[in-house]
Amino acid sequence: MDDKQIQRGSHRINLSGRQAAVISGVNDVLSFDAGEVLLDTEQGILMIRGQELHVSRLTLEKGEVDVDGRIDSLTYSDGGYGKSGESLFGRLFK
Repeated sequence: MDDKQIQRGSHRINLSGRQAAVISGVNDVLSFDAGEVLLDTEQGILMIRGQELHVSRLTLEKGEVDVDGRIDSLTYSDGGYGKSGESLFGRLFK
């Protein structure tokens, strides 16, 4: 990835062999542990699931995050997730 500032509104994922992801267009890291990383991106909430996940680089000024480990899935949510207006966090932390 080049050193140019990523424009707000753009979002990109570069996945290398399911072992490393470089993600741009990230507004915030909502939570992370060895099994799941939850990111607020320009395109919605991004949930990365896998094994031995590690946030190796975080640069919120540029909106970039690097995640290493075994990446099993990438899932987006637009926020209107769950029934009866239940938030994603409400479903995750029951």
